Amino acid sequence: MLRCLVARLLILITLWAPGAAALAQQASVVEAITATRHDDGWRLDADISVELNEQLRNAAERGLPLYFSADVVVNQPRWWWFDEQVLATERLWSISYNALIRQWRVSAGGLALPVASLDEALALVRHIRGWTFAAPDAFAPGERYQGQLRLRLDVTQLSRPLQVNAINSSAWALSTPWKSFVIDVPERGATP
Repeated sequence: MLRCLVARLLILITLWAPGAAALAQQASVVEAITATRHDDGWRLDADISVELNEQLRNAAERGLPLYFSADVVVNQPRWWWFDEQVLATERLWSISYNALIRQWRVSAGGLALPVASLDEALALVRHIRGWTFAAPDAFAPGERYQGQLRLRLDVTQLSRPLQVNAINSSAWALSTPWKSFVIDVPERGATP
């Protein structure tokens, strides 16, 4: 009787564990993306839902910088061959805590901004605004392009000893699935 109960519990745990892992991965998603053309280039706005697990939160609070990368890939669909990759770019953020002065800092592209808390720092990563990801003439007029965006924790930016631990730990595997968006380029002379 006891063996039967243990066997059933093991089967339930085996069936439940992959589902729980999938739910944890789905907790981080790209919710909305907008790509618009401006005089200085194509700008991207995005809202991303991402939460840190307890291990990542503790590492950040102890002074270990966390690096987040937003990756954008833009393809031009072709009916006669594979899609052509037109653009691949990334934006990198660093969130760090200085325990000596008790201050959080978010760095992106040479700009460092002090913030009050880890949640406020994450808000800057979650809400991408005005990111110029392509030149104004990067896309051909009158064409339609397929873009994809994802946000991930970039463990390759960590020091070598920490990279080994982070790569081998599922707690450090924080990434959103790719989210697709469309870029419709207006004809020349048309108002955007």
